[in-house]
Amino acid sequence: MTDPSAIQPSELDQLPDRDPEETAEWQASLDAVTKAAGPHRAAYLMRRTLERAEGSGLALPKLLETDYVNTIPTAAEPAIEGDEALELKIAAWNRWNAAAMVTRGSKYGVGGHIATFASAAWLYETGFNHFFKGKEGDGSGDQLYIQGHASPGIYARAFLDGRLSEQQLDHFRQESGGDGLPSYPHPRRLPWLWEFPTVSMGLGPLSAIYQARFNRYLTNRKIKDVSASHVWAFLGDGEMDEPEATAALALASREGLDNLTFVINCNLQRLDGPVRANFRVVQELEAQFRGAGWNVIKTLWGSAWDELFQLDTTGALVRRLREVPDAQFQTYATRDAAYIREHFFGSEPALVELGRLLTDDKIAECFKVSRGGHEPRKVYAAYRAALSHAGAPTVILVQTVKGFTLGKGFESKNANHQMKKLTVDEFKDMRDLLELPISDSQFVDGQVPYGHPGADSPEVRYLQERRAALGGPAPARRTHAIAPLPAPADKAFASFDKGSGSQSVATTMAFVRLVKDLVRDKETGKRWVPIVPDEARTFGMESLFPSLGIYSPKGQTYEPVDRDQLMYYKEATDGQILNEGITEAGSMADFIAAASAYSTHGEAMIPFYIFYSMFGWQRTADQMWQLGDQLGRGFLVGATAGRTTLTGEGLQHADGHSPVIAATNPAALSYDPAFAYEIGAIVKDGLRRMYGEAAPGEDRDVFYYLTVYNEPMPQPAKPAGVDEGILKGLYRFNTAESAGVDVAAANAPRIQLLGSGTAIHWALEAQKLLAQEWGVAADVWSATSWTELRRDALEADEAILRGEERTPYIRTALDGAQGPVLAVSDYMRQVPDQIAQWVEQDYSSLGADGFGLSDTREAARRHFGIDAQSIVLAALAQLARRGEVKASAVKEARERYGL
Repeated sequence: MTDPSAIQPSELDQLPDRDPEETAEWQASLDAVTKAAGPHRAAYLMRRTLERAEGSGLALPKLLETDYVNTIPTAAEPAIEGDEALELKIAAWNRWNAAAMVTRGSKYGVGGHIATFASAAWLYETGFNHFFKGKEGDGSGDQLYIQGHASPGIYARAFLDGRLSEQQLDHFRQESGGDGLPSYPHPRRLPWLWEFPTVSMGLGPLSAIYQARFNRYLTNRKIKDVSASHVWAFLGDGEMDEPEATAALALASREGLDNLTFVINCNLQRLDGPVRANFRVVQELEAQFRGAGWNVIKTLWGSAWDELFQLDTTGALVRRLREVPDAQFQTYATRDAAYIREHFFGSEPALVELGRLLTDDKIAECFKVSRGGHEPRKVYAAYRAALSHAGAPTVILVQTVKGFTLGKGFESKNANHQMKKLTVDEFKDMRDLLELPISDSQFVDGQVPYGHPGADSPEVRYLQERRAALGGPAPARRTHAIAPLPAPADKAFASFDKGSGSQSVATTMAFVRLVKDLVRDKETGKRWVPIVPDEARTFGMESLFPSLGIYSPKGQTYEPVDRDQLMYYKEATDGQILNEGITEAGSMADFIAAASAYSTHGEAMIPFYIFYSMFGWQRTADQMWQLGDQLGRGFLVGATAGRTTLTGEGLQHADGHSPVIAATNPAALSYDPAFAYEIGAIVKDGLRRMYGEAAPGEDRDVFYYLTVYNEPMPQPAKPAGVDEGILKGLYRFNTAESAGVDVAAANAPRIQLLGSGTAIHWALEAQKLLAQEWGVAADVWSATSWTELRRDALEADEAILRGEERTPYIRTALDGAQGPVLAVSDYMRQVPDQIAQWVEQDYSSLGADGFGLSDTREAARRHFGIDAQSIVLAALAQLARRGEVKASAVKEARERYGL
């Protein structure tokens, strides 16, 4: 009997025991079972009792792990509604062509992966045959997040279906000629097939959760009823190590996303070897998902194991499966029956006896072949159970053998992720195993042939009939014929044109004010999707709370503490704002789902995601590439931008480089506006380009990145004729003469000051100092986009190489501007230096290079040498080098300003 003193105290000790005698009887019963039948039997009874309690609705903590067996008993598996024999043939053709495509491409050295689809084939085939809804039926169909390394199998099925040709298969990973297929799911490269880019591992599961959540958002807001859509995410067990892969599990459970299913292919291998060599990844994942509130279905063993479990009257087999580490189980799949008898069944007498009842062939079948993921009936049962479960998302943990059907050289080998081809003999063995009608004579000059039963064969007719019944081909991406959204009234944009007078307004606030007006638009207001990661009050957005509401599927089940205030915290089932909490990754996943809704659901949504600029591109740039690949549209807004405008916050909040990272993304149009009217012009044109009437040849599949600042400044009135310059990236804001500064000499030295964002205010101050104290005339230019200027210049260079005559806009804009050019921004010099090679005048720049620091704005700018006095010094130095001012002026300025 257990010594009571050895039992650790628990939270139950703090609760009053209404009947200590009854409690003691239960404990004594447990001790008696343990003594009479052993601890394994006692543990079994406890688990079954807890299962009964959970099933009865008693409020008890859930078991985080169950035995290492299938969740769905064989007797409970439903029959497949279809022709299993034909489905077996279809899967065989797809296995063959996937392997053939990669092998044929290997002679060009382009790579490819064979083993992943080989292990997961039935996970996809069962879904395509019975579950995945297409886009030609009602609603939006299902959303499929395909495991990136399984792409050859998806191409093989499209080939069988007649959607791809042999020529296209032969150009796998060879896209430059125009007929090629991208390596992985890339919508930008194959936009009629792929919807979601997934091979940057971890982003697929994160995006799938937020896609399922956004589907509910659209339905609850009555934009479109997509309640029939289901999100399927196919993942690898190794991929689940990525932090993003599990970052939003609690969100999915908390919001009851039963429109979401994860299918995790547990082949126990990652790229270099076992996922959990000394542990059991399936059990770990089960505990993780159960703990997060997910419904967990384990599909581990094939039907060959049924006999073994029936013979296991002592529970020894289940106990042994629970203790064998994954790497050892991988080894079993490659060794003979004698090895398995010794190392698996030899661990205790009960297992030795069990092993004696099994033939060598039976042992080999169980340990080398029979996995739940390789039997369509078991996969079908899991999928059916997942769709039937209500109130929570489901994860299906499916055990497979990596490289299954590819032969001994591939199956369960650590290196199979890097193995790119099979030999002819290995293909012939595979052909015989799959029973495919491919003759030896079809292997011409050692080249493996593609296989196809014919466009009118029973296999192809069945495949197409099943897809027609499910709503059309899958996967598939649709670009719907959506009518352009009407442009909002000019009043919203024109409100900034008169300036703010004596009132100081930060550009962050200017953007928020603009959005407040735009969301009131009767035609397009409901399509705006404001996204913020728990910083709405920082950005002055709290006034949107009561008017738009914060989305919550539960609405507001409490009385908010600020209910009696005008701008109280209001949650609603039809709320428009997505306030994600402290998760930039989750906010970006929201943005991607909204930004691609025009394709996924045929509904144009206008997301804007506002965030601390330092925590945008630096933290989630991978997702911004995902956004570009997914052809997303919308506005990313880096607020509290710049190295020096966020007073006192210090290094980790000081953004001196986001425009550099943004410039690397071809889909990002990056702007650093200085004034409110510039923001209005940029947003207006962005709405036209992405959602309205785009110009001929203009790429609509772009997104905008705007940097806005928290430094209140007077907003000037909009000068005439500057719209083109705002959008192209540069215009002259004023001249020394128009600015009203007094330059004594008519032939005074002249310099051109280019400033972006908040830096233009320092340039304007420097303009006055140069005139008043040094007799230098300075013209000030607003550089709204260094990146767009550079891209235009690069395009001009390319045009010249093609024999066309074209001048970069930067040269046209600065044509005739007298004197040298000095560029300045609140970012590292690399940002304005993007245009240096195309500026014909002498060019130099100032910037905030290095790490940020905590201090006042003035002190920080002096530290980086970008304040007005530092600009004056740099301007004088530039003019002195040209002999236009005395060299002594530089020293004098340094001493005068204490620089």
